[in-house]
Amino acid sequence: MCDREWFSGTLLDWYDLNARTLPWRIGPAERAIGKRPDPYHVWLSEIMLQQTTVPVVEKYFTRFVSRWPTVHDLASAKDEDIMEAWAGLGYYARARNLVTSARIVSGDFGGEFPRDVAELRALPGIGPYTAAAIAAIAFDKPVAVVDGNVKRVLARLGGSRSIPSGIGELQRLALGMTPGTRPGDYAQAVMDLGAMVCRPRAPRCGTCPWTSRCAAHAAGSPENFAVRNPPQRGPERKGIAYVAIREDGAVLLERRPSRGLLGGTLGWPGSAWSESGVPQAPPCRANWRRLDRRVRHRFTHFDLLVEVMKADVPLGCSPDRGFFVDRSAFSSAQLPTVMRKIWDLAASSAEARRPDSIP
Repeated sequence: MCDREWFSGTLLDWYDLNARTLPWRIGPAERAIGKRPDPYHVWLSEIMLQQTTVPVVEKYFTRFVSRWPTVHDLASAKDEDIMEAWAGLGYYARARNLVTSARIVSGDFGGEFPRDVAELRALPGIGPYTAAAIAAIAFDKPVAVVDGNVKRVLARLGGSRSIPSGIGELQRLALGMTPGTRPGDYAQAVMDLGAMVCRPRAPRCGTCPWTSRCAAHAAGSPENFAVRNPPQRGPERKGIAYVAIREDGAVLLERRPSRGLLGGTLGWPGSAWSESGVPQAPPCRANWRRLDRRVRHRFTHFDLLVEVMKADVPLGCSPDRGFFVDRSAFSSAQLPTVMRKIWDLAASSAEARRPDSIP
């Protein structure tokens, strides 16, 4: 038996018994009787899973497909509805690309997703890994699918102390191990192996089908192999957010520009975020109170520290920026995480940090 047959055969046997149950997945038993994955579900889940954990994505995925069951439904949805449904998932460029890709697939491809990796990569938001994952899982293409979990598994198999910075070596290894039969199941099996067994800490080598061929296990300390360097902390940026609550309970929001960080999402009027913390005039005249705490939030490339100003405003208030949303129509769940933190602080704070105010 060649290495490819051994690796794929032992792993698929393990997967048939241990596959995770996920709302977008067609499990091995269903595939065995001819049920095929929905490419729309595969694409949607893979976009959501970019830099987001499976437990978080499960909830969002279920809500999305309930609201927009097909790619045509998603393509015809309003941008702002999709952005609000995405709120809390982060990395909002993914949501903008999601909308654009849905409209391309719906309009240019008649709702049928491309099967070829190169054609998939032409869609906004789809890179090498995502294209390979869709091609393998949705269409059973024998391509190498290498995500973070797979990188760790392969690096430990080869006895690498760290995960190689270049993907070429791992890509070649993964392709050499990918079988011609059941490549979609195989791709998901390797990812499951990394998530469930070959974990970053306390790997469960006793349940791994590949233990006998693993250099890290043979060394006796597999957790010391395929170690990632800790991410470097970025600079700190500062900003101001203004939370205005009208006397009838309506709140003042604005929609951020479609491009840039948190593009297209709802949020509180405020200043730009910069290392110097450039001030920004309030959106309307009011007795603004500076709250006694600030909001901290970590983005990928920087930490953000936000001072929160709060004001109660009369019914006749006419803001220079933003628009009022009736309290009955407002839910903090519509907001990105940092904006939700600002609201939680404002809603729970009754005291100012100091008695001065901004008229």
